[in-house]
Amino acid sequence: MDDYNNPTSDTPYGQPEGGTAAAARMKLSEKAAEVKEKVADFGRRTVDNIDESRKSAAGTLDQTAAKLHSGVEQLSGAAHTAADQISGVAHRTADKLEAAADYVRETDLKRMGEDLKNVVKRYPGPSLAVAAVLGFLVARSLRRD
Repeated sequence: MDDYNNPTSDTPYGQPEGGTAAAARMKLSEKAAEVKEKVADFGRRTVDNIDESRKSAAGTLDQTAAKLHSGVEQLSGAAHTAADQISGVAHRTADKLEAAADYVRETDLKRMGEDLKNVVKRYPGPSLAVAAVLGFLVARSLRRD
């Protein structure tokens, strides 16, 4: 007699394990292993694609950074060149003003008149232009009073 309260096999409810159930379980296990392998393969390919994209993005960032450094160096060089030119012009102007101050300080009025005659004889056109501009400025300043 069968005792249903004391099962003799490991199957649920003490039912005897048949060949179809074992085959179905084996087939299910194989399918699960196959799905697990496909998921793992998909994961590996995804990680590889992400790594490749990451390398490409890093390469693009490096190229951009190099171009930026190059552009900044060119800009810096241009700024230094412009600043040097402006500085040079300012220094030359300051030197000429100092020379003019020394001339005015050290030269008497009679000598200045003689120097002015020599300059006018040597450069008549520009001297006439300077005289016109000075005349205009003097006339304008007298009109404001």
